[in-house]
Amino acid sequence: MTATLSETTLSPTREFTPEEWDLRLQLAAAYRIFDHLGWCELIYGHISLRLPGPHHHFLINPYGLRYDEITASSLVKIDLDGNLVEGDYPVNPAGFTIHSAIHEHRDNAYCVMHTHTRAGMALSALECGLLPISMNAMSFHGHVAYHDFEGSTILLEEREKLARDLGDADAFILRNHGLLTVGRTVAEAFLYLYRLERACQVQLDAMACGRAELNYPPQEAIDRSARQMREFAQCAADDIGQLEFAALVRLMDQKDPSYRE
Repeated sequence: MTATLSETTLSPTREFTPEEWDLRLQLAAAYRIFDHLGWCELIYGHISLRLPGPHHHFLINPYGLRYDEITASSLVKIDLDGNLVEGDYPVNPAGFTIHSAIHEHRDNAYCVMHTHTRAGMALSALECGLLPISMNAMSFHGHVAYHDFEGSTILLEEREKLARDLGDADAFILRNHGLLTVGRTVAEAFLYLYRLERACQVQLDAMACGRAELNYPPQEAIDRSARQMREFAQCAADDIGQLEFAALVRLMDQKDPSYRE
């Protein structure tokens, strides 16, 4: 069952439907979790969440706020053309380009998470890409997509290329740029990003051991691991990542519940 956070929330300063307010709470919590994990680069990077309905409106961070400043009510609502639907802040043009491309072309990509972490950017600069040398990396084997660097993602014509290169993958490595994951829920996208970030860290640590040879499991084991993870995701449906995400939401509530405002 998809997590619901609104039962213990603070009162919103604006009027939102209960469904939208709960989604805002989940997204605001995700921003605080990113800050807690150190997945920030000043005011850059983005997490977006599509709202239900036919308009393809989605929520994204207010441009200029740190992740630890973001609250549920401060999130900005925009449409696929970048028009402000609701909010008091501007939106980063690069964030709009990347996220609108995926929200428009992937009906099941309700949540899109993008980071510029040190490990993610370093891995994205390696020609070999992600190697199946850890359990986390093997879970993406054969199902991670790549997009070549074309400069700052502010040109709208790059949206078609981003959507094409992502295809039906849930993990996306933007070469020389960073990481991106998509999910049917905030929790699912978060779990994929956590595993992808950890896989990058492990690979960089292993490759830093100099002359030591990397150990690759047998191909049969790699394929089985990837297949098991896909089967688990299909069986779990909207529940995937909910336990992990809820655990960190509880931590954010203990640390600073102001994201609920």
